Amino acid sequence: MTVQVPGFNSFRELFDADPYFSKVIAAVRVGENSKFVLVDGFLFRGNQLCILDCSLRLHIIKEIHGEGHVGRDRTLQLVKASYFWPTIRKEVERYVEKCQICQLSKEKATNASLYMPLPIHTQSWMDLSMDFVLGLPRTQRGCDSIYVVVDRFFKMAHFIPCKKTTDAVKVAQLFFREIYRLHGLTTSIVSDRDTRFLSHFWRSLWKMVNTRLDFSSAYHPQTDGQTKVVNCALGDLLICLMGDNVRSWDLKLS
Repeated sequence: MTVQVPGFNSFRELFDADPYFSKVIAAVRVGENSKFVLVDGFLFRGNQLCILDCSLRLHIIKEIHGEGHVGRDRTLQLVKASYFWPTIRKEVERYVEKCQICQLSKEKATNASLYMPLPIHTQSWMDLSMDFVLGLPRTQRGCDSIYVVVDRFFKMAHFIPCKKTTDAVKVAQLFFREIYRLHGLTTSIVSDRDTRFLSHFWRSLWKMVNTRLDFSSAYHPQTDGQTKVVNCALGDLLICLMGDNVRSWDLKLS
């Protein structure tokens, strides 16, 4: 199977004029460089397409970074997954640092003091933290909030759409449908003192399955500060993707 892109065939004719890849191609043709390979006139480094020194490099970085305005390391990882050129790291760093949307939307976190985190299990999805992001615009299905569940070992997070009026029974159903189905049962849960987490049903449910409930204290980031960081990252992502529309929302990173 092949894909024809108008004007892209002329791209492979310019490798011989590139100051870096011209030497690489010369070595490949005589069999002195095994890291690179020529396929239909295009140069590959493993499964990475080599990109000449042209405006296409900036376009690739802009397109990949603009999908979610993730950080420097994640953007670099996504670009390197498919493309290669010798100054790829430097150009990605320069673009992310100068990204206007990131500068306007993202806040720089500062630590006032050292954290004293809670003990964490040595296995994934055995110790979780939960929180809610409220104040979002209502979707077609009536969801206006996000139920955030974070694995405190691997830092992996699930973002589950829900409603502000979702009670403890519905939250439990969402947990077993979206979390338990994929990762199994947990041994401990850290959460704030939301009324849904303080209800008799919620306490009785987790007592029956031998899961310990730990509640955070206000202004003590060592208890669930990790979840707050995930909430802030989610808020930054929404602002970067939606711009001023999100700033007008009553967004509450509770």
